[in-house]
Amino acid sequence: MNSIVYVGRHLITFATKQHFHDEWELIYCTGGQGQFEFRDMALTYGSGDIVIIPPKTPHTNNSEEGFTNIHINIADATFPFREPMLIADDTDCHILSAFRDAFYFFNSDIESKQLVSDALGNLIVNYVTAFREAKPIRGIVDEIKSNITQNFTDCDYELDKYLRTIPFSYDYLRKLFKSEMGMTPHSYLTTLRVQMAEKLLCSYKTGELNISEIAYVCGYSDSLYFSRVFKKSYGCSPKKYAEIHSREQ
Repeated sequence: MNSIVYVGRHLITFATKQHFHDEWELIYCTGGQGQFEFRDMALTYGSGDIVIIPPKTPHTNNSEEGFTNIHINIADATFPFREPMLIADDTDCHILSAFRDAFYFFNSDIESKQLVSDALGNLIVNYVTAFREAKPIRGIVDEIKSNITQNFTDCDYELDKYLRTIPFSYDYLRKLFKSEMGMTPHSYLTTLRVQMAEKLLCSYKTGELNISEIAYVCGYSDSLYFSRVFKKSYGCSPKKYAEIHSREQ
Protein backbone atom coordinates (compact mmCIF):
# COMPACT_ATOMS: atom_id res chain seq x y z
CA MET A 1 0.00 0.00 0.00
CA ASN A 2 1.10 3.57 -0.74
CA SER A 3 4.19 2.36 -2.62
CA ILE A 4 6.09 5.02 -4.54
CA VAL A 5 6.80 3.67 -8.04
CA TYR A 6 8.15 6.82 -9.66
CA VAL A 7 9.33 10.31 -8.70
CA GLY A 8 10.31 12.95 -11.25
CA ARG A 9 10.27 16.67 -11.67
CA HIS A 10 9.55 19.29 -14.29
CA LEU A 11 11.80 22.27 -14.72
CA ILE A 12 10.12 25.28 -16.36
CA THR A 13 7.33 23.72 -18.44
CA PHE A 14 4.32 25.26 -20.16
CA ALA A 15 2.14 22.29 -21.09
CA THR A 16 1.80 18.53 -20.87
CA LYS A 17 -0.25 16.56 -23.38
CA GLN A 18 -3.28 14.58 -22.29
CA HIS A 19 -2.21 11.39 -20.56
CA PHE A 20 -3.04 9.14 -17.60
CA HIS A 21 -1.24 6.78 -15.25
CA ASP A 22 -2.08 3.35 -13.87
CA GLU A 23 -1.27 4.64 -10.38
CA TRP A 24 -2.25 7.70 -8.39
CA GLU A 25 -0.29 10.77 -9.44
CA LEU A 26 0.55 13.54 -6.98
CA ILE A 27 1.98 16.80 -8.33
CA TYR A 28 3.50 19.42 -6.05
CA CYS A 29 3.77 22.81 -7.75
CA THR A 30 7.12 24.29 -6.69
CA GLY A 31 6.79 27.40 -8.84
CA GLY A 32 4.49 29.24 -11.24
CA GLN A 33 0.83 28.47 -11.71
CA GLY A 34 -1.48 26.79 -14.19
CA GLN A 35 -4.53 24.61 -14.65
CA PHE A 36 -5.17 20.89 -14.79
CA GLU A 37 -8.05 19.98 -17.07
CA PHE A 38 -10.06 16.78 -16.81
CA ARG A 39 -13.09 15.55 -18.72
CA ASP A 40 -15.64 17.34 -16.56
CA MET A 41 -13.67 19.70 -14.31
CA ALA A 42 -10.58 21.86 -13.99
CA LEU A 43 -8.27 22.66 -11.08
CA THR A 44 -6.35 25.93 -10.98
CA TYR A 45 -3.16 25.68 -8.93
CA GLY A 46 -0.23 27.79 -7.81
CA SER A 47 3.02 27.40 -5.95
CA GLY A 48 2.53 25.36 -2.78
CA ASP A 49 -0.50 23.48 -4.11
CA ILE A 50 -0.70 19.71 -4.52
CA VAL A 51 -2.92 18.15 -7.18
CA ILE A 52 -3.95 14.52 -6.58
CA ILE A 53 -5.11 12.55 -9.62
CA PRO A 54 -6.71 9.07 -9.41
CA PRO A 55 -5.50 6.17 -11.62
CA LYS A 56 -6.51 6.12 -15.29
CA THR A 57 -7.80 9.70 -15.20
CA PRO A 58 -6.92 11.56 -18.43
CA HIS A 59 -5.63 15.06 -17.83
CA THR A 60 -3.59 17.94 -19.24
CA ASN A 61 -1.56 20.61 -17.49
CA ASN A 62 -1.21 24.08 -19.03
CA SER A 63 0.40 27.30 -17.88
CA GLU A 64 0.92 30.66 -19.57
CA GLU A 65 3.85 31.66 -17.35
CA GLY A 66 5.31 28.18 -16.91
CA PHE A 67 5.43 25.87 -13.91
CA THR A 68 7.91 23.70 -12.01
CA ASN A 69 6.93 20.68 -9.97
CA ILE A 70 7.80 17.37 -8.35
CA HIS A 71 5.49 14.53 -9.39
CA ILE A 72 5.07 11.18 -7.69
CA ASN A 73 3.23 8.01 -8.75
CA ILE A 74 1.91 5.92 -5.88
CA ALA A 75 0.45 2.42 -6.29
CA ASP A 76 -2.55 1.33 -4.20
CA ALA A 77 -2.83 4.66 -2.42
CA THR A 78 -5.28 4.58 0.47
CA PHE A 79 -7.01 7.90 -0.24
CA PRO A 80 -10.62 8.22 1.01
CA PHE A 81 -11.74 9.90 -2.24
CA ARG A 82 -11.83 8.99 -5.93
CA GLU A 83 -11.98 12.35 -7.69
CA PRO A 84 -9.17 14.76 -8.65
CA MET A 85 -8.36 16.90 -5.65
CA LEU A 86 -6.36 20.05 -4.86
CA ILE A 87 -4.96 20.87 -1.43
CA ALA A 88 -2.42 23.39 -0.19
CA ASP A 89 0.70 22.76 1.85
CA ASP A 90 0.93 24.34 5.30
CA THR A 91 3.08 27.36 6.09
CA ASP A 92 5.96 25.12 7.21
CA CYS A 93 5.89 23.21 3.89
CA HIS A 94 5.78 19.74 5.45
CA ILE A 95 4.50 18.12 2.26
CA LEU A 96 7.18 19.80 0.16
CA SER A 97 9.86 18.38 2.45
CA ALA A 98 8.40 14.89 2.01
CA PHE A 99 8.27 15.31 -1.78
CA ARG A 100 11.90 16.46 -1.89
CA ASP A 101 12.99 13.51 0.25
CA ALA A 102 11.04 11.14 -1.99
CA PHE A 103 12.74 12.56 -5.10
CA TYR A 104 16.17 12.26 -3.52
CA PHE A 105 15.83 8.69 -2.24
CA PHE A 106 13.99 7.32 -5.27
CA ASN A 107 16.71 8.56 -7.60
CA SER A 108 19.65 7.71 -5.34
CA ASP A 109 21.92 4.63 -5.23
CA ILE A 110 21.34 4.05 -1.53
CA GLU A 111 20.79 0.31 -0.92
CA SER A 112 17.96 0.81 1.56
CA LYS A 113 16.15 3.44 -0.51
CA GLN A 114 13.05 1.24 -0.96
CA LEU A 115 12.44 1.15 2.79
CA VAL A 116 12.67 4.92 2.97
CA SER A 117 10.51 5.35 -0.15
CA ASP A 118 7.80 3.12 1.32
CA ALA A 119 7.82 5.14 4.54
CA LEU A 120 7.63 8.40 2.59
CA GLY A 121 4.74 7.04 0.50
CA ASN A 122 2.74 6.39 3.67
CA LEU A 123 3.71 9.78 5.08
CA ILE A 124 2.67 11.69 1.97
CA VAL A 125 -0.68 9.91 1.66
CA ASN A 126 -1.39 10.57 5.33
CA TYR A 127 -0.39 14.23 4.97
CA VAL A 128 -2.74 14.68 2.02
CA THR A 129 -5.61 12.97 3.85
CA ALA A 130 -5.09 15.03 7.01
CA PHE A 131 -4.71 18.36 5.19
CA ARG A 132 -7.80 17.67 3.09
CA GLU A 133 -9.89 17.08 6.18
CA ALA A 134 -8.41 19.97 8.16
CA LYS A 135 -10.58 22.73 6.68
CA PRO A 136 -13.73 22.09 4.64
CA ILE A 137 -13.83 24.09 1.42
CA ARG A 138 -17.14 25.70 2.32
CA GLY A 139 -15.58 26.92 5.54
CA ILE A 140 -12.89 28.78 3.62
CA VAL A 141 -15.48 30.72 1.62
CA ASP A 142 -17.34 31.59 4.83
CA GLU A 143 -14.10 32.81 6.41
CA ILE A 144 -13.37 35.08 3.45
CA LYS A 145 -16.93 36.47 3.49
CA SER A 146 -16.70 37.11 7.22
CA ASN A 147 -13.36 38.88 6.92
CA ILE A 148 -14.64 41.12 4.12
CA THR A 149 -17.86 41.90 6.00
CA GLN A 150 -15.93 42.87 9.12
CA ASN A 151 -13.47 45.11 7.27
CA PHE A 152 -15.15 46.55 4.16
CA THR A 153 -15.67 50.00 5.72
CA ASP A 154 -11.95 50.31 6.52
CA CYS A 155 -10.10 52.42 3.92
CA ASP A 156 -6.85 50.65 4.86
CA TYR A 157 -8.25 47.14 4.39
CA GLU A 158 -6.06 45.12 1.99
CA LEU A 159 -8.05 42.18 0.65
CA ASP A 160 -5.16 40.79 -1.41
CA LYS A 161 -2.92 40.79 1.64
CA TYR A 162 -5.53 38.87 3.63
CA LEU A 163 -6.13 36.31 0.86
CA ARG A 164 -2.43 35.54 0.68
CA THR A 165 -2.41 34.55 4.35
CA ILE A 166 -4.72 31.60 3.57
CA PRO A 167 -2.78 28.38 2.76
CA PHE A 168 -4.30 27.97 -0.71
CA SER A 169 -3.18 29.51 -3.98
CA TYR A 170 -4.52 33.00 -4.67
CA ASP A 171 -6.11 32.02 -8.00
CA TYR A 172 -7.68 28.91 -6.49
CA LEU A 173 -9.31 30.99 -3.74
CA ARG A 174 -10.73 33.45 -6.28
CA LYS A 175 -12.17 30.59 -8.34
CA LEU A 176 -13.53 28.80 -5.27
CA PHE A 177 -15.19 31.96 -3.95
CA LYS A 178 -16.71 32.73 -7.34
CA SER A 179 -18.09 29.21 -7.69
CA GLU A 180 -19.85 29.57 -4.32
CA MET A 181 -20.87 33.25 -4.46
CA GLY A 182 -21.17 34.01 -8.16
CA MET A 183 -18.55 36.77 -7.91
CA THR A 184 -14.90 37.19 -6.94
CA PRO A 185 -13.85 38.33 -3.45
CA HIS A 186 -13.02 41.79 -4.84
CA SER A 187 -16.45 42.08 -6.48
CA TYR A 188 -18.06 41.03 -3.20
CA LEU A 189 -16.09 43.75 -1.38
CA THR A 190 -17.18 46.36 -3.94
CA THR A 191 -20.81 45.22 -3.72
CA LEU A 192 -20.90 45.67 0.05
CA ARG A 193 -19.36 49.13 -0.24
CA VAL A 194 -21.63 50.51 -2.95
CA GLN A 195 -24.75 49.02 -1.33
CA MET A 196 -23.89 50.82 1.88
CA ALA A 197 -23.23 54.01 -0.08
CA GLU A 198 -26.60 53.71 -1.80
CA LYS A 199 -28.38 53.49 1.55
CA LEU A 200 -26.49 56.49 2.92
CA LEU A 201 -27.20 58.57 -0.18
CA CYS A 202 -30.90 57.87 0.18
CA SER A 203 -30.88 58.99 3.82
CA TYR A 204 -29.36 62.43 3.15
CA LYS A 205 -31.06 65.51 1.80
CA THR A 206 -29.33 66.85 -1.31
CA GLY A 207 -28.07 69.95 0.48
CA GLU A 208 -26.50 67.87 3.24
CA LEU A 209 -24.51 65.65 0.91
CA ASN A 210 -20.77 65.34 1.44
CA ILE A 211 -19.55 62.78 -1.07
CA SER A 212 -16.06 62.61 0.45
CA GLU A 213 -17.47 61.70 3.86
CA ILE A 214 -19.79 59.07 2.42
CA ALA A 215 -16.93 57.61 0.40
CA TYR A 216 -14.72 57.39 3.49
CA VAL A 217 -17.43 55.76 5.61
CA CYS A 218 -17.86 53.14 2.87
CA GLY A 219 -14.16 52.28 2.67
CA TYR A 220 -12.93 54.66 -0.04
CA SER A 221 -10.24 57.23 0.71
CA ASP A 222 -10.48 58.62 -2.84
CA SER A 223 -13.88 60.21 -3.49
CA LEU A 224 -13.31 60.45 -7.25
CA TYR A 225 -12.58 56.73 -7.45
CA PHE A 226 -15.62 56.05 -5.28
CA SER A 227 -17.80 58.05 -7.69
CA ARG A 228 -16.53 56.04 -10.67
CA VAL A 229 -17.20 52.75 -8.90
CA PHE A 230 -20.67 53.87 -7.82
CA LYS A 231 -21.57 55.07 -11.30
CA LYS A 232 -20.49 51.74 -12.78
CA SER A 233 -22.92 49.96 -10.43
CA TYR A 234 -25.88 52.37 -10.48
CA GLY A 235 -25.52 54.18 -13.79
CA CYS A 236 -25.06 57.69 -12.40
CA SER A 237 -22.91 59.65 -9.98
CA PRO A 238 -23.59 59.46 -6.24
CA LYS A 239 -24.86 63.07 -6.18
CA LYS A 240 -27.18 62.49 -9.14
CA TYR A 241 -28.48 59.27 -7.56
CA ALA A 242 -29.33 61.14 -4.36
CA GLU A 243 -31.11 63.90 -6.34
CA ILE A 244 -33.20 61.36 -8.25
CA HIS A 245 -34.11 59.55 -5.03
CA SER A 246 -35.02 62.84 -3.35
CA ARG A 247 -37.47 63.74 -6.16
CA GLU A 248 -39.11 60.35 -5.92
CA GLN A 249 -39.89 60.77 -2.20
